[in-house]
Amino acid sequence: MTTDPSNLVEGAPTEVNPEKDVQLWIGPQHPGITGNMSMQIWVRGDEIRLGRTHIGYLHRGFEKLIERRKFIQAFPIVCRICVPEPDTNEYLLAASIEELAGLEVPEKGLWLRTLVMEMSRLAATIQALGGQAGSMGLGLVPNWTYTLRDYILDAFEELTGGRVYHMYTVFGGVRRDMPDGFKERLEETLKLIEKRLPAIDNVVFDNAVFQKRAVGIGVVKPEWVDEMGISGPTARGCGLPRDIRRDFPYLKYGEIDFDVTTHEGGDIFARSMVRRGDIVESIKIIRQILARFPMQGRFCAKLPNMLHWEVPKGQTFVRAEASRGEMSYYAATDGSDKARRVHVRGPSYVHAMSLLERMLPGTIYSDMTPMMVSMQTCPPEIER
Repeated sequence: MTTDPSNLVEGAPTEVNPEKDVQLWIGPQHPGITGNMSMQIWVRGDEIRLGRTHIGYLHRGFEKLIERRKFIQAFPIVCRICVPEPDTNEYLLAASIEELAGLEVPEKGLWLRTLVMEMSRLAATIQALGGQAGSMGLGLVPNWTYTLRDYILDAFEELTGGRVYHMYTVFGGVRRDMPDGFKERLEETLKLIEKRLPAIDNVVFDNAVFQKRAVGIGVVKPEWVDEMGISGPTARGCGLPRDIRRDFPYLKYGEIDFDVTTHEGGDIFARSMVRRGDIVESIKIIRQILARFPMQGRFCAKLPNMLHWEVPKGQTFVRAEASRGEMSYYAATDGSDKARRVHVRGPSYVHAMSLLERMLPGTIYSDMTPMMVSMQTCPPEIER
């Protein structure tokens, strides 16, 4: 079994010898796998010679479930496409159908949507950074980051009524207004996160063990980014400033000042540094939203009866920047009360299926899990 050398990092092995190499299956139930998927690898000693990703263990048919339900009934489904960051999928579903229906979202609703999108992004990024450290044996850091994420979930519970699955975004806006005193309480949460960041820097980025296991490991070449459709921290870790929020602004991101975090190297360390910078930028964005939030006005447009809502025939494509990379929805309607076609495209399919297989040859077995975690591989998003 051979691999084209042009598809690999320079010096990586290109063939498997059945007499010298051992075949191993990792997953689908394994503490080193980031969900219900499986890795088939061939190793010679500790070195991985070849890797193949296998999916199909978690397929729940999200797209078909959406197509067989009325539009309003789809929100509890789409938020489960990505557990750590459900609000991106809620927004994309709403934005695609609103565009086809010609439905305008009030100003206040746009600000609230932007707020929950950035809160969700912040929580997912903090979780990913802790998971990266935990995959390398730094077990203290996940305890810190999950506690910080819990503070954000407390804020979500107050704002939306739900901690993990919010179903806050609806067609025409959002489900409820911001509670009294929420701004001040969310600001206290942001301060708690900022207070913990120096300790995380000390234990993670200043740690010789983390540096040894992250620098030069899991390298992604910059030319692979456009070739394979790589996005998010994986692309920005190659020094490329790619961000849908800035390049193709949606919601209120075009009115907000923020920097696109990048880092050179294309390795695990670079991707981790990008996420560290993303935490700071998300906090900055949330503070700007709170400062400019309009207290008056409607948070949701006047809607027809959602159980009998028929959307005109058409098709559209919308996208957003999730913590893992670019999420996009294609939606087509035929004039009925259900979508004719909904297609979800997330970054995990490219990162876990194509890119990971390209990165594995030449690495050692113990680096496989940190490499997967560094791309925030999300099997539910692949199995849509």
